[in-house]
Amino acid sequence: MSKEDKNINVEDPNIEDQTTSNAEADVAEEKNVKSPEEQLQDQLVAEKDKFMRLFAEFENYKKRTTKERIELFKTASQDVVVAMLPVLDDFERALSHIEEDKEAEELRKGVLLIYNKLVNTLGQKGLSKIEVNQGDAFDADIHEAITQIPAPSDDLKGKIIDVVEHGYKLGEKIIRFPKVVIGQ
Repeated sequence: MSKEDKNINVEDPNIEDQTTSNAEADVAEEKNVKSPEEQLQDQLVAEKDKFMRLFAEFENYKKRTTKERIELFKTASQDVVVAMLPVLDDFERALSHIEEDKEAEELRKGVLLIYNKLVNTLGQKGLSKIEVNQGDAFDADIHEAITQIPAPSDDLKGKIIDVVEHGYKLGEKIIRFPKVVIGQ
């Protein structure tokens, strides 16, 4: 007997274990073999699950696109309204200067009439002015601070001293933040 033959003839205890585990696996595999009806049932369950997930995804898509469409309709005129805001500001400046001139009463009435018509038309499209008054608390989410000055009194520290430019909302969306001066 050669050296190699001795190695082959030596019984390995692991060989018997492997043979036993292979036989057990074959028996278990035979038990796992499903009848055609069971296979069809499994496929049906899988397809139902796939269908329900796809249906839910489609419903979410419909809700999202409907919400986006409503939002688009609400803000569709945003570009036009934003472009009109400087005109609105010019009207407000003109009215403040005309009020100082007592002789221009008829001019003031005409400008005020046009200003009110513009404000009403923009209001019908969803534009509203953000009301800001002197002494209101400064809120960085709503206001834009353009400068800070020493507060005239202690109670105005951190509060709004002056409004430089009015802010506006289109629906619930702020399209221009009010520019304010705050006390330091």
